[in-house]
Amino acid sequence: MTRILKEVELADSGPLRTAPRAGRRSVTVNMAESPLGWLHARGHLSDAQFAAGEALRRDWERAQLSAGVTMRWDTVRITGTGERGLNPGERQLAARQRFDGAIAAAGPGLSDVLWRVVCAGETLPDAERALAWPVRSGKLVLKLALDRVARFYRIG
Repeated sequence: MTRILKEVELADSGPLRTAPRAGRRSVTVNMAESPLGWLHARGHLSDAQFAAGEALRRDWERAQLSAGVTMRWDTVRITGTGERGLNPGERQLAARQRFDGAIAAAGPGLSDVLWRVVCAGETLPDAERALAWPVRSGKLVLKLALDRVARFYRIG
């Protein structure tokens, strides 16, 4: 993965997305790192939880569930998926079914933060604010959701 390092100001809530002002604390941030990767690299997530989150994100991308900017008629070619015998449309449908099953396994109260952090790439503080949750509650809920998703994907 390509590293995009940037010096940003460090506030009480975490790294800001702005250049540091004179006399302020700063930190170097890898802007290409996902929130899930950031949590795993700092020991907040187990290997199984990280693998479950990556599997969910991979199915979300294979199912092409993100918002499209324009109409696209081309097929998505994914090499090395191990899904021989399926045409691209069937692979997309299979990924959609796995994604829906994993989200259902996480449950209605846990799937919100799971989708925001894993699929949309929001940071935990941003997800907590969007969901109107107390500060620092998102990590616990995300870990519970990732444990359920790991069970769904039979990881760990």
